[in-house]
Amino acid sequence: MSPQGRVSPAAGDAPSPRVLVIEDEQTIADLIALGLRYEGFEVDVASTGEEGLRLARGRQPQLVILDLMLPGVDGIEVCKRLRGLAACGIIMVTARGALEDRVRGLETGADDYLTKPFDFIELLARARAVLRRTGALREEALRVGDIELNPATREAFRAGRPLDLTAREFDLLAALMAHPRQVLSKEALLNRVWGYDFSGDTNVVEVFVSHLREKLGRDPVQPIQTVRGVGYTLRC
Repeated sequence: MSPQGRVSPAAGDAPSPRVLVIEDEQTIADLIALGLRYEGFEVDVASTGEEGLRLARGRQPQLVILDLMLPGVDGIEVCKRLRGLAACGIIMVTARGALEDRVRGLETGADDYLTKPFDFIELLARARAVLRRTGALREEALRVGDIELNPATREAFRAGRPLDLTAREFDLLAALMAHPRQVLSKEALLNRVWGYDFSGDTNVVEVFVSHLREKLGRDPVQPIQTVRGVGYTLRC
């Protein structure tokens, strides 16, 4: 077993979850698709309910991110038909915030509900939660050198010593461990850990990298290295 990367099974053995985004606002659809692809998902996009149902029949996605307000066949009707097609997870997204709309969507068969505007990182967390519940996502443990991380239990260790990490520190370490020895820019880390619509600047990455370095320690080496003018890399 290589000391770099995932512990088990071997990287590349498990197929990426397939996600279908049904959203008629092109900018939002593109943003969701870009973010999910960056996170390793296979993504198809449809702009109407009819197109979404056609893609669902052919592609058999494990998760559908479904806008409620669609032209033609609306999200409620699409959700009803999807439930007759396959056992996929459904997250309903809408600009509406009324309680009755949320209840209607969930009663129709949606697994979760998200109101616009939303942070991509929240959508990603909800998507992973639904996929885990349906058994379509098994997040593998990571090991790079003497650092181990378990996404399922949110536990991290260095040389067997437990690391007391905040949620952001854990996600930052996970991002670096998923791409060992690769240099990740501050912008890439900001997008992955804080979300694509984060309104702050990249200085927040420097602050959290500093905190994470302190907790990882320098024995035998400091694993997070700075590549001046480019970003950060994990090497140990």
